[in-house]
Amino acid sequence: MAVTSALGSVTSVSAAVTLVLGSATSLSAAVVVATPAAPASLAVATLIVCTFWGIASGLVGAVVVLMGVIAFNPMLKAGYDVRLAAGVITAGGTLGILIPPSVMIIVYAAVAGQSVVKLYAAAMFPGFFLSFLYLIYIIGWALISPKIAPPLSEEQTRVPVPAWVPRFQQAYAQNMFVAALVALVSPAKAKAIPVGDRAMKYRDVLATLGYTLVPFTIVAGTLWAAWWFVVIHQQPVAEQVVEGLQQLGSAPVAKTATPAERGPPPGFVMWFGIIAALMAVVMARYYARMTAERFEVIKLLTTSIAPLGILTVVVLAVILFGITTATESAAVGAAGAFLLAFQARTLDWKRTKEAVFLTAKTTSMVCWLFVGSAIFSGVFAILGGQALIEKWVLALNMTPLQFMLLSQAIIFVLGWPLEWTEIIVIFVPIFLPLLKHFNIDPILWGTLVFVNLQAAFLSPPVAMSAFYLKGVAPKHVTLNQIFAGMMPYMLIVILCMFFMYIWPGMTLWLPNFLYGAG
Repeated sequence: MAVTSALGSVTSVSAAVTLVLGSATSLSAAVVVATPAAPASLAVATLIVCTFWGIASGLVGAVVVLMGVIAFNPMLKAGYDVRLAAGVITAGGTLGILIPPSVMIIVYAAVAGQSVVKLYAAAMFPGFFLSFLYLIYIIGWALISPKIAPPLSEEQTRVPVPAWVPRFQQAYAQNMFVAALVALVSPAKAKAIPVGDRAMKYRDVLATLGYTLVPFTIVAGTLWAAWWFVVIHQQPVAEQVVEGLQQLGSAPVAKTATPAERGPPPGFVMWFGIIAALMAVVMARYYARMTAERFEVIKLLTTSIAPLGILTVVVLAVILFGITTATESAAVGAAGAFLLAFQARTLDWKRTKEAVFLTAKTTSMVCWLFVGSAIFSGVFAILGGQALIEKWVLALNMTPLQFMLLSQAIIFVLGWPLEWTEIIVIFVPIFLPLLKHFNIDPILWGTLVFVNLQAAFLSPPVAMSAFYLKGVAPKHVTLNQIFAGMMPYMLIVILCMFFMYIWPGMTLWLPNFLYGAG
């Protein structure tokens, strides 16, 4: 029940993507103008948008096709190498199946009998770390070989500033934050400034101040949420002493408190103070340079990212922090999707029907995978296949490291001819009973599998990301060029798995902190 409920949280957010799909173009444009000085800025913006929309949708095909339509041609017209343009879209698009909410994580949870929320928490940091490694590779390649990503012209990175903004600055101050504060208490000059075909109103001044406060709100809100969860929310509760008569029976087993429930860890206050001080310096420097262009960038990013970003964060947060059950979070996501579509004025019968069909299709597909996995595992065990595999593996007398390398290598090779569904449903159940013998955490092993299966979308001949992109690419772009662009990212996937193994805390710290070990 928990697994099928968690599936609802994925499909509800995917429905939001269907209903507000048009905002991806504005998001891509906003990220480009926000990172004009970065090497290969178009590729960097594409990766960021792929990561964001991957989180929102949890689907690979939709993100690759969407970014292929929006970003592929602009990168080629800007003189970008086909391999760079194809690689960043195909590799970035696959992150949607790794970073929660993800259908693949839900299927593994059902097959392995593990907690969906623990797997969500475990996959969070590795997913963003893999995206960070992709970013380093793109920027590094552009720095080493600048011809693969020529710098954009000034016209392409210039932020359009409305005519009322310079007049607003002249009336109050060149710094938009200071100008908005002064206009808040002295709005007379502002009301004489034309905004389009009307005069500026007091609500326009409030909106201007609100946009300038977005960076501060994000930083302050994040710091407050961390302090609230670690220090205030998780205060240890005094043990209640039962007086009088008690019912006979076995003594209740005391529940082991999770690290989060034991209160702030040692050094938390010191590190929190250091981070808060650093962010205060950053914010002070940022607001001291609040020009008209920077104000417009904030406005673009806020209007394009905030709606879907808030929905995604809320759906994940209420699950991870135990505020609601997975079923209730799915309802929150579905309601938020309709509110977003209504706000974006894209709520109509056609899109609503598409969102409902997408939800039903994804849910039905995953439920049938559950049935197939259970039948296969049962028949395989009854016929003695599982016992035969265990006997063979144990006879090899391998160490836990050797078993980990062997199992992940087999899954990596299987990813070339097979898709992730076949691997998780058919082959993962063969390895799962052996994890206990080698004392390997199934959460860590499963998260390594999730990262490993990123290569399944990038490895020919069944590299689905390549075929998704080829379907919307110009005719002169060949499959071989797309394959050549994807291959380096497979090595980055292996590098990410190496870091995950030598530093298991990247995977296990968050689930252990939130829910305790075991």
